[in-house]
Formats: sequence, structure tokens, C-alpha cells
Amino acid sequence: MKISDKLFLVLCLAATVFGLLVLSALIVYTFYEALGWLDLQFLTSPPSRFPEKAGIYPALVSSVYMITLVGIFVLPLGVGAALYLEEYAKKGKLTRIIDVNISNLAAVPSIVYGLLGIGLFVATFKLKPGTVLVGALTLTLLVVPIVIVTAQEALRAVPKSVREASFALGATKWQTIKEVVLPQAFPGILTGVILALSRAIGETAPLIMIGMATTVFVAPKDIFSPATAMPLQIFMWTDMPQEEFLHGVAPAGVIVLLAVMLSMNALAIYLRNRFYRKLKGW
Repeated sequence: MKISDKLFLVLCLAATVFGLLVLSALIVYTFYEALGWLDLQFLTSPPSRFPEKAGIYPALVSSVYMITLVGIFVLPLGVGAALYLEEYAKKGKLTRIIDVNISNLAAVPSIVYGLLGIGLFVATFKLKPGTVLVGALTLTLLVVPIVIVTAQEALRAVPKSVREASFALGATKWQTIKEVVLPQAFPGILTGVILALSRAIGETAPLIMIGMATTVFVAPKDIFSPATAMPLQIFMWTDMPQEEFLHGVAPAGVIVLLAVMLSMNALAIYLRNRFYRKLKGW
């Protein structure tokens, strides 16, 4: 191995180790700060101006509601758009322009989607601002380009020969997509959904723009109830005057947010791997 190759390998390894150390330090520090505050009372109580009585239950329920709705909305929208662009739309200048714009939408600042959400869902469709439904719809707008792009890549990864073999056996276009293309592309599609939901659960700017409160004291009963989100609640705690909120309650909220996100990702990864093993006949 040349010296330049060895140097490049060492630099890559050093960058990886540095990133892991910083991440580990942040997680350990957050856990240390949350010790003594993260308990059943914290998980089942509403917010309070007293640190020892503060809880995250309404924000936790609101976030779970919204992310569930986002998953329900974004999967058919994202996969449907990707299927049309890859399997049905004629390749040409128009489809190239659409592909480029979808990729650009994935990089648009999230606050822009908040403005779009309040203009579309609140001002146009007259939905009540700050509710679970409006929050979920706005977050869906935010992450659907990510799902479309990753679903397109997953569909492109399916060999063309597989489609041709299906057609040769007399299958229709839809039968080929349903029985051959989608099963092989599904693990990649699910990866995109994981990335999209992971981004959505940590967003604050678009939710603030649609009038969502930083704190609610009652968990939402349905999708039309006022709601908040865990990142908004954590932000509110960091602005409280008592030191216990900044160095105890807020870190405990961060741990709950991480736990929900990791649990959601673990479930999605399990389903993806299970589907992949089933596809391969393991």
C-alpha cells in the first residue's frame, strides 16, 4: 500500500473515531444530567412550573400521534409518486425537471414547509391551527421528497432483466410491479421511510409556524385536538429560569425523545430485515 493510501486510511479512521467520541460524550453527558429525573412520574405527568412535578406525557402522546399519521400519509404518497416516475412516466425533459425539483425540495429549510402548511391547511382548508392533524400534514410535506427520492433509488436498483422475465411469462405491468418490483425494492423503500420519520420527529420550526404550542397540559384525544411535540416541550424547558429545568428536566426529555426515535427505527429495521430474509428464502 502506498504512503498516500495509508495516510488517507488513517485520516478516515481518525475522522470516524472523532465523530464516535463526540457522539458518545454527548450521550453520556445527557444521561448523566437526566439521572434522578427520568422516572415513571416524569413519563406520566403533564408539564409544571415546578421541576420536580414536570412531566412529558402530553408531548409524548402528541409526538406519537403525529409520527403515526406521518407514516400513514407519507408511505402511499412517496411510493406512489416514485412508482409513477420510474415505471409509468415517459423519460424526457419534463421528468428530468420533476426529478431535479423533488431532489431540491428535500433540501429546502423546514421553516418554509411551516409557511406552506399554515397557508395551505389553515388559511385555505380552514383547519384549526396547532392540532395533531395539521402538524402531521405539515411534517408529511416536509419529508415526502425524501421518501420519493429513496424509493426511486430502490426501484432503479431492481434489475431490468427481472421485469423482462415477468413480462415474458405473461404478467401485466401492474402484476409485475406488485409481485416482482415492489417486493425487491421494499427494503430500500423502508430505509427511506426510516430516514423521513427520524427527521420528522425532531422538527420544531414548521410546527411553530402552524401555531403549535410549546406546552399543552392535556394529551390529545383525537387528531383534531391541540397538541405539542417533544422537541417543542424540551425547548420550552431550556428557557425556564430554574437551573433544574436546564440540567435535569430537559435532558430527561431528550432521552425520552431518543428512546422513541430509536424504538421506531428498530421496529422498521426489524421489519425490513424480516422482509428481506423472506424475499431471499432464508
